[in-house]
Amino acid sequence: MSIYLRLAWRNVWRQRRRTWIVILGVGLGLALMMWYDGTVAGFEQAIYGNAIQVLGGNIQVHGSGYNAKSGQNPLIPIENDAAILAAAQAQPQVVAAAPRVATTGLASSRKGAFAVSIIGIDPPQEAKISLISQYVRDGRYPASDDKAVVLIGRGLAEVMNVGVGDRITLVGRTASKEVRRHKMTVVGIYDLGLREIEKRSVYIPLAQAQYLYGMEGQVSEIAISLHKMGGERAVMQALAPVLGGNEISSWETSYPEMRAALGNKNTVMNVFSVIILLIAAIGILNLLTMAVYERTREIGVLGALGMKPREISLLFLLEGGMMGLAGLVGGILLGLCINLLLGQIGLDYSQFAGITDYMALISGRIYPTLGLERIVQRGITVVVIALIAAYYPARQAGQRQPAEALHAV
Repeated sequence: MSIYLRLAWRNVWRQRRRTWIVILGVGLGLALMMWYDGTVAGFEQAIYGNAIQVLGGNIQVHGSGYNAKSGQNPLIPIENDAAILAAAQAQPQVVAAAPRVATTGLASSRKGAFAVSIIGIDPPQEAKISLISQYVRDGRYPASDDKAVVLIGRGLAEVMNVGVGDRITLVGRTASKEVRRHKMTVVGIYDLGLREIEKRSVYIPLAQAQYLYGMEGQVSEIAISLHKMGGERAVMQALAPVLGGNEISSWETSYPEMRAALGNKNTVMNVFSVIILLIAAIGILNLLTMAVYERTREIGVLGALGMKPREISLLFLLEGGMMGLAGLVGGILLGLCINLLLGQIGLDYSQFAGITDYMALISGRIYPTLGLERIVQRGITVVVIALIAAYYPARQAGQRQPAEALHAV
């Protein structure tokens, strides 16, 4: 096999200019895909990562039996919540873990009653994991010792026609399903730029929620935020020993529509990546087809010396594979350089924040990753397409008869 590799490597560089053009085409295609993968990963952290923080964190812990009734958002106390909080905060991937009391209810004013999730939060801990504290536009963020105050979204404030200092009525269910009604003062209004999400949730201090809804000294949810998406499984496994009968889930199961959106986006890009590489593969096909005609006599000599047709075909396949591998290495190096540079300076997309609802979660620059998330898949695709492009000219070379090839002009 070594003799075939040496011959193939020598033949690849016979036409240096054409070889470099092919390698450049393959490399640029792969570098473009790495740049896309890195940029999309940055977008995922900036948009979906922020959305996850708004919706409840990367991981949520609930009491036993919660998942079977999750549509009702039942108030089920978490057993041994202090130990779970401590174990979560000890994990290096975890930014923070925040206790909550969450129930469904109504927020009402003179304009009517609106279905909301009433979430009792520990303000200092919640500020570490949720974007809400960063987006308070009117009034202020609640304090731990506040009494009878509520933080609402801009979307809800608009439909209820209330502002900071106005009083609204919150109606919520206790752990025993008793209905509690209480007057609350709007202490602040947050504005995410996502009106539908802003209509869904209101926030009150944890101690107040525990008092109102019969959860003194207890919590019904622990929200855990990670530095990056993708580490949920490892953290969930690390917390398993202290969970007891409690239930744990990640955003992937809690918000399947978000997971589906990410999957669809990646599928579309996979199709485009194959198209990009097929265009580059045309260069390999052209180069090797030209080589078959230019080296007709050489093919005849190889056949006359005893090289079998399949061995001649193998030689041309190796040439195509080598050009694909050279393009692969060059593309990875170029892609890494591009993403390293952009990862330092970032890409400013803040001016596009108003184009769509989800873009509103972009608060500044997007910092691409190295783009290595799918490098194995991309690399295999490059080599396979290079070999497919080399197959036809390799087959043509193997079918040449030595006697005819030796007399070719």
